[in-house]
Amino acid sequence: MVSLGCPKALVDSERILTKLRADGYGLSPDYAGADVVLVNTCGFLDSAKEESLEAIGEAIAENGRVIVTGCMGNEADAIRARFPDVLAVTGPHQYEAVVGAVHEAAPVAPSPFVDLVPEAGLKLTPRHYSYLKISEGCNHRCAFCIIPSIRGDLVSRRPDAILREAEKLIAAGTRELLVISQDTSAYGVDLRHASWPWKGGEARAHMTDLARGLGRLGAWVRLHYVYPYPHVDQVIPLMAEGLVLPYLDIPFQHAAPKVLKAMKRPANEVKVLERLKAWRAICPDMTIRSSFVVGFPGETEEDFRYLLDWLEEAQLDRVGAFRFEAVQGAAANALPDPVPEEVKEERYARLMEKTAAISAAKLQAKVGRTLDVIIDLVDAGEGGATGRSQADAPEIDGEVHLRDAGHLKPGDIVAVTIEDTDEHDLFGMPLA
Repeated sequence: MVSLGCPKALVDSERILTKLRADGYGLSPDYAGADVVLVNTCGFLDSAKEESLEAIGEAIAENGRVIVTGCMGNEADAIRARFPDVLAVTGPHQYEAVVGAVHEAAPVAPSPFVDLVPEAGLKLTPRHYSYLKISEGCNHRCAFCIIPSIRGDLVSRRPDAILREAEKLIAAGTRELLVISQDTSAYGVDLRHASWPWKGGEARAHMTDLARGLGRLGAWVRLHYVYPYPHVDQVIPLMAEGLVLPYLDIPFQHAAPKVLKAMKRPANEVKVLERLKAWRAICPDMTIRSSFVVGFPGETEEDFRYLLDWLEEAQLDRVGAFRFEAVQGAAANALPDPVPEEVKEERYARLMEKTAAISAAKLQAKVGRTLDVIIDLVDAGEGGATGRSQADAPEIDGEVHLRDAGHLKPGDIVAVTIEDTDEHDLFGMPLA
């Protein structure tokens, strides 16, 4: 399995693997040992599409028997034109079609061991953290995005099903649940926020109720892809209570009103600043991560300076940035006044310099404090370990590097005294 793209695609890969394992298949660690290779593609940006095509080409060269799925699977003609030997091409979250293609390409021999599948399914992440997908699709129509045309409108899972999956994951060793979707704040809108029976009570299909229910299960709960709808204010007290991690991943994308309007995003940047201040008053240790697009068509130097000034006032903890790409099928491609590539690069560098300085100052303020850290890796020989604080999501944020920690194991949550920092990471020592 070659899994590309975002955590939502990773969950799709895990579900496919779980079904295949239940059917008696095993996972090969390399191309040579595989009867068939699955490539789960990403089609969000042109650069991601090219990476997907390269992965398909490598799989065909190394193995020859390749099934393609995922977001780029909606462009089957383009894939087959370049790689006519692929065995099958399916679109995103078409699990049964993928499994059927595998059965046809490599029929499994009867085995008495086909039921030996973990209750929580097969995972591509470490045992101690798991991505929990609560919905598919999105109702927004942002000008730069083609996700709705690939994955469709919002389709929320029933809350009882989500809670049941979370319980199984925790029983199997998960210590941290990373809640993902295209729009976590919109969870349950399509279900009209209905309720289902759960544990002698009811589970309501609403972001706040779901966050509270997950928080009561005892694992860390981290919320990703949150749009700043008004009801998000109700989640902040749950963070202050310790039910949910004090961490919000909010894709603001820009701050200049004119650019936000062109992006078809809510242009409410002043009110957002007021809400950030109110959230931090309730939960002072809150971490806010976001992403921004630079070089969107029509973005002027004045717009960009507005964004930099907004970032200075917002003081976001973690920031990622993307240079605008004209993705095939996106409405933004038809907008006038494209920004030259060299200007995009220059603005990208300025934005990253600005946000890196803010992040470094925030990290420096943590020196001398004691923070809870979840352990990801342990080097018993060297006596060190690597983990993450509550402010750090795996893969995208910083890490905490520990000394005198060879006795720990992955999944441990320990108190750590922070001794030093660099631009991205913290350094410290466990108290026990």
